[in-house]
Amino acid sequence: MRKSLLIGGVVIGLTSSLALAQPEDLLPDIFNDPPPDAPAPAPPPRATARPGGTAPSVAPLPNAPVVQPIPGVTAPLEYAPVVLPEDFPSIEELEEMEDSEINELFGLRPKFDVPQTARRALSRIGVVARSEGGFPSQSLAGQPASLVRSALEGTRGPLVSRWGHILLRRALSSRMDAPVGMDPVEFAALRAALLNRMGEAQVARALVQDVDGGNYNPALVDAAFDAYLGTGDILGICPVTQLHAGFRDDGEWILAQAICAAYRGDTRAAERRLDRALWEGEAPEIDVRLAQRFAGAAGDAGRAVDIEWEPVEELSPWRYALSRALGEEIPDNLLAPVQTRFAFYDATIPATPLVARIAAADRAGGSGVLSSAAMVDLYSQLYASESVTDGDRQPGITLREAYVAEDPDDRLAAMQSLWGDQENYGRLVLTSYAAARLPVSDDFAGQADTILASILAAGLDANARRWGELVEEGSQGWALLALADPNGGTVDANAVISFLDDDASEDARKSRFLLAGLAGLGRLDSQDVARISSDLGVDLARSSAWSERISAAGRYRNAGLVALLAGVGMQGDGWHRMTARQLYHIVSALNAAGLSAEARMIAAEAVARG
Repeated sequence: MRKSLLIGGVVIGLTSSLALAQPEDLLPDIFNDPPPDAPAPAPPPRATARPGGTAPSVAPLPNAPVVQPIPGVTAPLEYAPVVLPEDFPSIEELEEMEDSEINELFGLRPKFDVPQTARRALSRIGVVARSEGGFPSQSLAGQPASLVRSALEGTRGPLVSRWGHILLRRALSSRMDAPVGMDPVEFAALRAALLNRMGEAQVARALVQDVDGGNYNPALVDAAFDAYLGTGDILGICPVTQLHAGFRDDGEWILAQAICAAYRGDTRAAERRLDRALWEGEAPEIDVRLAQRFAGAAGDAGRAVDIEWEPVEELSPWRYALSRALGEEIPDNLLAPVQTRFAFYDATIPATPLVARIAAADRAGGSGVLSSAAMVDLYSQLYASESVTDGDRQPGITLREAYVAEDPDDRLAAMQSLWGDQENYGRLVLTSYAAARLPVSDDFAGQADTILASILAAGLDANARRWGELVEEGSQGWALLALADPNGGTVDANAVISFLDDDASEDARKSRFLLAGLAGLGRLDSQDVARISSDLGVDLARSSAWSERISAAGRYRNAGLVALLAGVGMQGDGWHRMTARQLYHIVSALNAAGLSAEARMIAAEAVARG
């Protein structure tokens, strides 16, 4: 009925002015046309000339409106007929259109969803202020826009270093001004997109929410859509779908618009739009069915929707996010190939089953998405849960023993059980604070390397220093302390050579990383650096366009730019992707820029995981 009235208004407007609805008349009656039965007003009295040629003054009629003539207009105004575009929809097509499409057609869509007085400036976009540990707001403002754009676009995926990931996340989420010559919205979109690629959907969502919806551009819309899917917040994108419906026309966007319509109360229109998407093939059937199930929860839930996974060949972020939000079980044949890709989703989406979150937490913790404290909280939920089997609950019980067992031997045994036969860096992060509470004892000397790696995984360098007298010179534990000790000095070259002789890592990778870290921190004499570099076949002095830029940023103590360029140099799916030369330039630039703690932790992590 509402659409019929609207269409009638359009037809009437074809011969006069285009009007979609008449607002309530708030003018006094005197400004309206008189009622039909009202007597016509009497003509004014004719003026008679006075002697001398002056006309007598005439008093105005009481309650008569005074109409000010329009200057220069002596004839009645003529209105030109409205000419509609050739592709203007027909009456039948208008009847089939949804509210959002009609609003788009007639320009009724608002540009902003907040009052003008509440709109935010497009400066210092971010979520972490400098007082909270963020980088200075002007860190990138004076840099060439092309350099910043290349660094943000060039970092395509996860980083090999947990501490490098944490550093880059802090830089991307800081309240920063855009470089000169770059649109602030583009700057926000590039940062949010990189956070999504790193698995930091929660931070990306917070970042895009710091920009008013009316200021979004297509790139920021895409980044926001990915961030909301990555956090399982399907409805978070709804304000943007209203403000910028025309920015995208893919199937997922159409389905999101229908879901948002359902949760705004227009469930009938949402059902029709989803049905049309299915009939016309605008989106794959599995995507539509999941959207129908999700949208149906906004209504009376009287419509049953079956989810058929058998014909599905791959799992997309849309299917993954909606399945988790709906509690729909995903078949193993679809989940297994992409389990690594969506591990960060599972670790942070609250709707993910607890056992699945625990399985994903190790990778998320090892990559830097989860902190040690966050992992302990998650495992504590597992320990306290009564809805999981005893077998699934066992890791939570073991972690509790690692913290509260009275005998230190029992605590270490529990940690070793969690670490497993093969080193799992995520589990080292999980046990960091438990390892830091162990007493320094000769009984644990054989496990000192792993204990120190676990302690330093959470950055507890002061606790790690307690083990300095216990570790043997030239061992991995010694190497970790030589790099991580905030008060460390010049290292004896003979100890480095001793480490090299006992190094069993592939291609002496740990030795190469130790050399690069010590050289970058300035803890090894330059002549010793040259001699050991020759023995290992490493050329730390070789430069490139990237190394020149990150070195210059370090010399100028621009920590924000160094963090950004360090991310470019730490891309990869494992430490086998990192070279000693790259590590040297990263550690050296970070140390020069005042980020010595981050430089030390990255160098120590490289040796522990190399």
